[in-house]
Amino acid sequence: MVAARGAVAVRGFAGVGEPTRADLRAAPVHWPRPSVLEAGLEALDGVGPKLAEAARSAGILTVGDLLYRFPHSHRDRQIRALEALEPGETGTVLVEVMGNPPRPFRRGKLTMVGVKVGDETGHVRATWFNQPWVSGKLEKGSTVLITGKRSPKGLAVQEWELVSTAEERDDALRPAGPAPDHGDCERGMRSRAHDRGQPPEGGGRPGGGSFVPVHPATEDLPPKRIREWAEQAVRFAPNAIEGLPSHVQAKRRLGSVGSAIGAAHFPASPEQLEEARRRLGFEELFLHQALLATRKTSHRRARPAPRFGKPGALVERWLASLPFAPTADQRAAFADVDADLDSGEPMQRLLMGEVGSGKTVVAVYAMLRALEAGYQAALMAPTETLAEQHAITLGRLLGAEAIPFALLTGATSAPVRRQALNQLASGELGLILGTHALIEPAVRFARLGLCVVDEQHRFGVEQRRALDSKGVAGMAPHVLHMTATPIPRTLSLTAYGDLDTTALQELPAGRKPVTTRVVGEDEREIAYEFLRKRLAEGRQAFVVCPLVEVSEKLPGKAAGEEAERLRRGPLRGFPIGLLHGQMQSAEKGEAMRAFAAGETAVLVATTVIEVGIDVPNATVMLIEGAERFGVSQLHQLRGRVGRGEHPSQCLLFAGEAGEMARRRLRAVEETSDGFRLAEVDLVLRGEGEILGTRQSGTARFTVAQLPEDEAMLLDAKDEVLRLLREHGSLEAPGLGPLLEAARRRFGAGAADPIPL
Repeated sequence: MVAARGAVAVRGFAGVGEPTRADLRAAPVHWPRPSVLEAGLEALDGVGPKLAEAARSAGILTVGDLLYRFPHSHRDRQIRALEALEPGETGTVLVEVMGNPPRPFRRGKLTMVGVKVGDETGHVRATWFNQPWVSGKLEKGSTVLITGKRSPKGLAVQEWELVSTAEERDDALRPAGPAPDHGDCERGMRSRAHDRGQPPEGGGRPGGGSFVPVHPATEDLPPKRIREWAEQAVRFAPNAIEGLPSHVQAKRRLGSVGSAIGAAHFPASPEQLEEARRRLGFEELFLHQALLATRKTSHRRARPAPRFGKPGALVERWLASLPFAPTADQRAAFADVDADLDSGEPMQRLLMGEVGSGKTVVAVYAMLRALEAGYQAALMAPTETLAEQHAITLGRLLGAEAIPFALLTGATSAPVRRQALNQLASGELGLILGTHALIEPAVRFARLGLCVVDEQHRFGVEQRRALDSKGVAGMAPHVLHMTATPIPRTLSLTAYGDLDTTALQELPAGRKPVTTRVVGEDEREIAYEFLRKRLAEGRQAFVVCPLVEVSEKLPGKAAGEEAERLRRGPLRGFPIGLLHGQMQSAEKGEAMRAFAAGETAVLVATTVIEVGIDVPNATVMLIEGAERFGVSQLHQLRGRVGRGEHPSQCLLFAGEAGEMARRRLRAVEETSDGFRLAEVDLVLRGEGEILGTRQSGTARFTVAQLPEDEAMLLDAKDEVLRLLREHGSLEAPGLGPLLEAARRRFGAGAADPIPL
């Protein structure tokens, strides 16, 4: 039950009616004991040491872990006959393995296991994809319960389990209530119900409803075993901490978390399953947003930051000296930075922008603000190549002001390094660029007031903390994070929700659109002829390879070998350079210098050129093995061309590619908007894979799914901000165990302030 406030109705989970006063008085009082969920799985019947170890390997250590391991789908109990399953239809069949134990075989990137199965109505070939271990389980004569999709070629297995005893066979054949429509057979926690009408009263009874949960399993822990444990564990679900304050539950008409957990595993209907998903998904996003808000507040209150005041004469002169007018997006970014730098709290702003959108101009603006306020500024980049390119760009942008700066990397000579360190410590040098070398103990600042961290996701928490610690005693430096990878709003609210964000989507005047085309092997010679014509006109080109050296384990072209092949063959007569991460710093610097100066017409490289290379005369980007790169990476590489006055092209050579890779390539071919591509990438790869690029740790949502649940995410964020405004802190007694539930869900230290 949920307590009511005012005229808000109270109801049980998925209930249709309002309880009477008598119902409320008669309702049993329940005091949750969260410690119950911390008990090991051995507390359940049938869990011995061997199975407990298999569960630990799967990430299930406690009863609570089991309860929050929600089914990824549910199947109905109605067993179909093989002959009744039409091509294109998905259903559940109880069949016998008729062939000998199969051996896995490969087709492209897929591993498949196929075996003949049948029942009294016929037989078919069942195929398992990317589960080679299945071959050791399928003995001839064994009985298997399979949910799969029928096709003219056979049965593509989606879920399966061995039925080894008569009791299990009877359980599988046990009649259920009315069979749901076909679409309900595969509905799970991450599905979407089209009918959002009022769900029926009551919850599913473990083992007795129409829907059988199918939990994420492993080789040693089949779905049936997890389901048996879940049937026991759901009785402990009411002991879960209620993370949503009671008035939030009542306002949004959400039932208790314990009831929702039970319904998520064993729903009585598709509507109840969707109600449970909505309830648990909202709480999951709400708790995560609460942690981010707490971390953001704690970090900013930990130490004050210097106030830079309003922009002065130095910044005004510099803006007037620029050979171009800043875009509207850049001017909006200047305003965001100005507000942060005069707030008294440390700026923690993420500046994300399209390739070539002018992020460096905003970074220079922020650094000049620090210099004119009497503080020092530092720009840290993840690679020497990018740091050196920043130095070239900075020299060009600051030419009129003649502001001295130094470059500090692992390749910096000892005399230059010694001079830079002495000038930084004395305050004589106000501006420094570099790589990880900036965070070494020997580097000391007199008055560090601002840090710019480029491609910030490539730095770990400890590295960013080391730079943060070099600020003025008792004060935190302002930090501007930059990324050339546009981040969808859903990810910016989850992976980067503790940062303020500014987006640059408007491209500077003069930037030319890049025409992109996926090229097959049969068109390779045509592509080379096109490339030779562009080179003959005086243009330059990049050729990107996925590997540095030839590898037996990883198929694909290697940069060094490809450079030699092009010199001898298709591009004979044109000067060709080589650049990859294993070269010495001096060699890399010379390769970049020669290409920028036009001494080499083609630069064969690895993805080391993904960011930071700016050669306006380069108009062709040819990418080998394009199917091996992600959407964002292909867009980044494409952004190395189209920076001058001439039309530019990007040619994607793709080898044998699966459906997902083909979809990525089509997206890059059809779309030049980096923010749109980021959304496509999120849909194709899922938020879990993308969030994993953030080294400081990010949530893995078990119920909520992005970007589909973006509206729910925004609601959760608004609710958290409203509570902060009303209570001043999420630790307020009136909010109950909100943060305790959040810490238990996402980790004990998840709300601790982390210098970014």
